[in-house]
Amino acid sequence: MAKIKTNGFHPDEIANSKRIQKSATPKQDLSWYIKWTASCFILASMSIRGIDGLQFYDIVLSLIGVTGWMIVGLLWKDRALILLNGVGIIFFLRTLITEYLMVV
Repeated sequence: MAKIKTNGFHPDEIANSKRIQKSATPKQDLSWYIKWTASCFILASMSIRGIDGLQFYDIVLSLIGVTGWMIVGLLWKDRALILLNGVGIIFFLRTLITEYLMVV
């Protein structure tokens, strides 16, 4: 019985190819949805960065985005993502508290 082709490639071709790129990250699981949602929040924050009067929204959107990526890092047990986004959360929270909640 012949094997069914997937994405235009034979399964043996995918398994043995050095030219066909295969994603190392999980697809369609919880982390996949969180990472894409978090990425959208970060892109939204970047799109308004530097516009007068929208700095508060930039901080909030960035905080949501890095928190999402922190969750992804925890799900993947990826220390680089945990460290990077953990520090990002601290920075964004500090800015949010000191600049917008008037705490010095």
